[in-house]
Amino acid sequence: MDRRSRLQAARLYLVTPAIAPDRLHAALAAGVDIVQLRIKTPEGDDELLREAAIVRDACAAAGALFVLNDRPDLVRACGADGVHVGQDDLAIAAARALVGPDRIVGLSTHSPAQIDAAHAADGRVDYIGVGPVHATPTKPGRAAVGLDLVTDAAARATLPFFAIGGVDSATVAAVRAAGATRVAVVRAVTEAADPAATVRELRAALGEEARVGIA
Repeated sequence: MDRRSRLQAARLYLVTPAIAPDRLHAALAAGVDIVQLRIKTPEGDDELLREAAIVRDACAAAGALFVLNDRPDLVRACGADGVHVGQDDLAIAAARALVGPDRIVGLSTHSPAQIDAAHAADGRVDYIGVGPVHATPTKPGRAAVGLDLVTDAAARATLPFFAIGGVDSATVAAVRAAGATRVAVVRAVTEAADPAATVRELRAALGEEARVGIA
């Protein structure tokens, strides 16, 4: 499948800083569909490129998509499938120009107006993140939007959307009940004692079967 077909089929999205390869492979084998490498304070581009190579190869082996956070200028060098940007990052048009037409571009949204704007971006946005659903230390200073925005996105979004922000095994059922069929997680997997078991729990809560033996 091409990148956008794989995006449409994706249900579980992992956002992670640098991660031990064995934990990453375990999470991918159990059913992570997309991995976003999010290193906000790298020691330089060389470090980011080194970590990206680990994630890229693991995703390729598992048939998962690899997305780079906030660095559309390095997407090609990293061999990434796309980029994810926030509302305060590089403009969507500029990000699309850097990654080209065949790679995917994701955008964080925090309000109905931002969801609408993403849809009006002339095909430059491929998916949106909706959140943070709950307050989370991965987004300091960003107020939680609650489940209402998830319900709103389910009603108005035609782009694939991933609910994000404090989504874990304890909260994913409520997020699904609010209308999300896709979720993005961070600490739920990166800090899990058993990443594979957590991924299986999350996929089950989304009504999806775990994958076994792909990676």
